[in-house]
Amino acid sequence: MASALHGEQVIPIEDKDDLLRITPLGAGREVGRSCIVLQYKGKTIMLDCGLHAGHEGINSLPFIDMVEPETVDLLLVTHFHIDHAAAVPYYLEKTPFRGRTFMTRPTKGVFRWLATDYIRVTNSSNSDSSALYTEAELISAHAKIEEIDVHQQVEVNGIKFTAYNAGHVLGAAMFLIEIAGVKILYTGDYSREEDRHLIPAENPGVTVDVLITESTYGLHNHEPRADRERSFTKQVRDVVRRRGNCLLPVTALGRTQELLLILEEYWSRNVNDLDNVPIYFISALGKTGTRLYQKYVMDMSQRIQRQLSRTGRNPFDFRYIKTRTGLSEVPDAGPCVVLATPGMLQSGVSRQLLERWAPRPENGLIITGYSVEGTIAREINNSMEEIQALKGGKIPLRMMVSNISFSAHVDGAQNCAFIDEIRAPVVILVHGEENTMMRLRANLVDKYKGSNYELAVHAPRRGEAVELHFRGEKTARVLGGLASKVPADGDYVSGILVEKDFSYRLVNMDDLLEFTGIAPVVVEQQQLVPYTSSFELLQLHLEQMFGELPLTTETSNSGVANTLRVYDSVDVTHASWKTHVEIEWESNIMSDMAADSVVAVVLNIESCPASVKLTQGRGCGHSHHSTSGIDETVPAGDGPHSHSHAECTAVAPGLARTNDNHEIATKLALFLQQQFSQVEVADDGSSITVHLNDLSAVIDADSLDIQTESPMLRARVEPLVAQVSRALRPLSHRSVALPEPEPATPLASGPEPEHKGDAGADADDTDSSDDDQTEPPTSANTAASPGHE
Repeated sequence: MASALHGEQVIPIEDKDDLLRITPLGAGREVGRSCIVLQYKGKTIMLDCGLHAGHEGINSLPFIDMVEPETVDLLLVTHFHIDHAAAVPYYLEKTPFRGRTFMTRPTKGVFRWLATDYIRVTNSSNSDSSALYTEAELISAHAKIEEIDVHQQVEVNGIKFTAYNAGHVLGAAMFLIEIAGVKILYTGDYSREEDRHLIPAENPGVTVDVLITESTYGLHNHEPRADRERSFTKQVRDVVRRRGNCLLPVTALGRTQELLLILEEYWSRNVNDLDNVPIYFISALGKTGTRLYQKYVMDMSQRIQRQLSRTGRNPFDFRYIKTRTGLSEVPDAGPCVVLATPGMLQSGVSRQLLERWAPRPENGLIITGYSVEGTIAREINNSMEEIQALKGGKIPLRMMVSNISFSAHVDGAQNCAFIDEIRAPVVILVHGEENTMMRLRANLVDKYKGSNYELAVHAPRRGEAVELHFRGEKTARVLGGLASKVPADGDYVSGILVEKDFSYRLVNMDDLLEFTGIAPVVVEQQQLVPYTSSFELLQLHLEQMFGELPLTTETSNSGVANTLRVYDSVDVTHASWKTHVEIEWESNIMSDMAADSVVAVVLNIESCPASVKLTQGRGCGHSHHSTSGIDETVPAGDGPHSHSHAECTAVAPGLARTNDNHEIATKLALFLQQQFSQVEVADDGSSITVHLNDLSAVIDADSLDIQTESPMLRARVEPLVAQVSRALRPLSHRSVALPEPEPATPLASGPEPEHKGDAGADADDTDSSDDDQTEPPTSANTAASPGHE
C-alpha cells in the first residue's frame, strides 16, 4: 500500500510503520476461533486465540501461521469461552511465542477448568481427533498467564492497554489498546443488557480511532428480556407437566449460570407445583464452576451483591438444582429438567440425552444460546424427522424443539447504538457469518452517509488485512531545568530529545538521569594511524589545516611523545619510538568530524611526494645544483623536482585555490539535513536553502552569508554553519580566490635547469645575493607553497 486516503487527498506513506495493519486470523466473516492481530509501529498484539466448534483437531485453529509467533509482543484474551481462549495453551506451548499473555482474574480462574473439560470431552469422543494439547501443557501455559483488573492500565514495551467490562460472561473484558497515540477498542463478545449477575458492557469514555466489534447477530434484534424469560419458563413447565424431560444444552460455564439463576427463582416461586421435579446440571465442571462463581461474586452486578447482603446466602448456593458429574447419576424415570454440556450437541452428555429422548413426543429440547454454523444445534428444528446417531444409523426426532436465545451478545440495535456512542472513524466487523455481517455493514454505511459522522466500515475475511494510515504529530514534554522558563514566540529550546515507547521528553544533560533514567556516558574513541615521518612534518600539515595548535611534550626512557590538540577536543600524539600516530577524542558530532579531518591529513602526508623536501626546507634556504654544475640558491621548497604543488594541496585544503562551491554546498547540506528536513542545493552549487515550516534561509556557498527574514531561523542556522565551516574551510569562513601564478623567471646565469620549480613559486623568487641567502617568502608564496613558514 503506497499511499493512504485522507479526505480527498492521497497522502504518501513515507514510513511503513505508520500503517496500522489489522488481520483476523479467525472470526473473519465467521463465528468461531476468534483471533485478531494488530501490527503497528513495529509492535504486534494478538487479541483472543480460540477454536472453532464446527471443526476438529488442527483444522479448528485460527490461521496462526500467518504471523511469526516470535514477533508477537502481547496476547490479550477477552473471556474464557472455547472459541476465544481454547487455543491459548497450544499457542503458548507449541509455538515459539515468547510474549506476555493477559486475562482478567475471573477469566484466568475459569479458563483453567473449561480448557480441562475441552481436553476430557475431545479425548473421550468418538472422533478420530484428540485434544491439541495435554493436561500438563495446559498447566504450564496457565502458569504463564498474567492477570489484569478491570480499569487497570498496563504498559508493555510501549503498548498501553486497559480492560473494561464487556458484560458477556463473568470476567469478560473489552480491551482499549494504545500504540503511539493511536487508540483501538476491541469489544470481543459483549452485551449491553443488564441481567441477573453481570455488569453490562461499558463505554470507555475516550476518543477511539478504530473500533473492532462483534457482529454475531447482524441486524437481528432480541425480544425483550422479560418476554424471553416468560416464554422460556412456560415451555419448561409445559414439558414437565406432560411428564416429559426437558433438555437444555449449555456450556459448562458462562450463560449457564444465568439460566440456573432463572430456574432457581422460578422454582422458588412455584414450589408447590414443581417441588417434585428435579433440575440437574450435568457437567464434569458443575461443582467446580459453582464454587468459582461463588468465589467471584464481588466481580458481578450490584443486584447479586445486594441479594447476598440481604439474605446472607450466596445466590449460587442453589436449593432446587442438583449438580451431577455424569449421566449415570441421573434417574431415567419421572419428568426432569437437565442442563448438559456441550452446548452445540456435537458430543458428550447433551448428545447422549438428545439421542435417548428424541423419539418421545412428550420430551422437549430448548436451544438457549447462539449455535455455530455446521453444528447439530444449528441444524436441528421441528421440521426434521430424524437425526444422525453418533454410533451410526438414524434416530427418529419426535420431541419438541424450540429456540429461545439467552445469548449474551448484542443484537443489531444494541450494536449500532454502541457504535454511535463510540463514534470511531473506522469500524471493523468480526465474529459474524458473512451474510449477517455484510447486511450490518451496508446498514451502517447507509445510515451515516452524508452525515457529519464520517465512518469507514470494514468486514475483512479470515486472513485478509485492513491497512490504515496514521501519522500523528509528535509532541515532546519539556522537563527539568528547560521547563523553568516558558519560551516566548520566536524562541527555541535546545536540549536532549529522548524517545521511549513512543513518548518524547526534552531535557538538558544535568536532568537526563532524573527524568529519563539514562545515565550520561562519555564515549572515548582512539584510532591508530600508520605514520613513519617526523613530528615536524606532522605538525606542519596539521597547523596548515587547523591553525596554530597547543603542544604538549613528554619525555621518557623510550623517547619523546608530542601531543597536538585540535579544536580543544582531539588529541594527536606522535611518539618517536612508534610507527603510528594516536588520535583520541570524546565522541560527539563535532569532535567526530574533526577527528575524521585529522585522519585524512595524516594519511595524506606520506602519500604526497613533496613532504620530505618540504620538511628539509622548512624555514631556511639550501643549495640546489643546476645541470651546468653552478650552485644556484633558490627559496626553500623551490628545489628542482618534477611535480607541482597542486599535487600536495590536499594537505591544506583551506589554503588551496578552489572554485568548487558545489562540493562545499553538498557537504554543508548533508549536515544541515540532520537538523532540518527540507534542505535544497542550487543546481550550480552557489547556495543552499533551508526550509522550516513557512520560513526559509538562503546560505551563500562562497561567503557562507545567511539571508533570511526570520531572526529565529537565523539564530538556528548561524551556529550550525559556524561549526561546520571550520572543517570545510579551516583557516577562514570565507574562500579567498588566489591570483593565477605567472610563469617562473629563468635563473640569472647558465642554461635553463633540467627541472623547473614549483608552479606555485612567485616570479620574484630568484637568486639575490652571492652569500646563498634567500629572501623571505611573500604571503602569496605562503599560501601556495606548503613548504614555507
